[in-house]
Amino acid sequence: MTDTPADLDTKARSGEAYATLDDLNRVFAHYREANEDRLGELAAKSAADPLTEEKLARIDAALDETRSRLDALTLKAARPALETRAAPADTLASEHKAAFAAYVRTGETQGMKALEAKALSAGSGQDGGYLVPPPAEREMLRRMTQISPIRALATVREISTAVYKKTYSTTGPVAGWVGETAARPQTASQVLAELAFPSMELYAMPSATQTLLDDAALDIEAWVADEVETVFAEQEGAAFVNGDGISKPLGFLSPPRVAQAAWTWGKLGYIVTGAAGALPAANPSDVLIDLAYALKAGYRQNASFVMNRKTQAMVRKLKTTTGEYLWAPPLTPGTPATLMNFPVVEAEDMPDVAADSLSIAFGDFRRAYLIVDRLGIRVMRDPYTAKPYVLFYTTKRVGGGVQDYDALKVLKFGTA
Repeated sequence: MTDTPADLDTKARSGEAYATLDDLNRVFAHYREANEDRLGELAAKSAADPLTEEKLARIDAALDETRSRLDALTLKAARPALETRAAPADTLASEHKAAFAAYVRTGETQGMKALEAKALSAGSGQDGGYLVPPPAEREMLRRMTQISPIRALATVREISTAVYKKTYSTTGPVAGWVGETAARPQTASQVLAELAFPSMELYAMPSATQTLLDDAALDIEAWVADEVETVFAEQEGAAFVNGDGISKPLGFLSPPRVAQAAWTWGKLGYIVTGAAGALPAANPSDVLIDLAYALKAGYRQNASFVMNRKTQAMVRKLKTTTGEYLWAPPLTPGTPATLMNFPVVEAEDMPDVAADSLSIAFGDFRRAYLIVDRLGIRVMRDPYTAKPYVLFYTTKRVGGGVQDYDALKVLKFGTA
């Protein structure tokens, strides 16, 4: 069977991704050599040659650039065109698609209002505007998962109410051992916590000229998705890490913090490095091992490290006592780099290393963090505010917060 142009394009992207992966491994080999030179100079003269430091910094930047290029190619190869054509039998979906396109192109609202009478979920609501057709909404959320590092790691729930509530046992089920004929004593009650995850409004306002909207070849739903998906993902990513819970989700670094030795439910346990704004001078990798093993085995098997690019550049230099590097590049396109054989997820919203910063997180994020998406992405057309441009006030409601405080630990770059 002859390959279609789309098939050929996909194969070309895949080949380019593997070539970039080879480049990444070659750059990392040069990085190891330069770092070995630096370590040799430190051992011989207690100071590295500035030229060696500069060379290592250049290779480190090239390593980050190559990794970013690989990620972009992998994302592009995995991202098909936005397909929103409904099956012939799905009359309501077809009507929704046509009515939405007419609304975006011309401001015609009769089609969307007629849909409101047929299905309440398809028209306007108390938030104003009109809902993006469900197939387009699902594809937008899928693409955002590929862009947003925390959304890709966490548990995601779709809700139709303003707040998602769940009950969580902070002590686990109470149980015990008894003999076949022994009395069954009453067990103590479980300690339950009710967790609430309110959905907050996230908005973007892309603009277009009327000439662009009049272009019959323009796929309206794909255009809306392309305009908002990246900015939504970036805003979400920042909130999922550092959000204060006020008009935005509560980030996983925002709960009260406590040293792991004194950890209790509802607090974020941390391990200290013992040095302000740095890893310890002696055996620096030991604190990463302490961090990993602060997590229970049931969580650790699915855990990932989360840090930003600058912090990852720091841990790349770490080695075992036998000389192996703890950080390793990905084995195939689409897979993450690893640190001590655990995946490393790069989240630029993680704090830079500084005194008392929480710059490295380690945990089973699928169990630790919950994201709630309220169904419906709404678009409100505004042709008046910025004439001759037409603005599209686009909103989605999303919330988030820690759901299991035992599944996540952080490394504090401080002394206490």
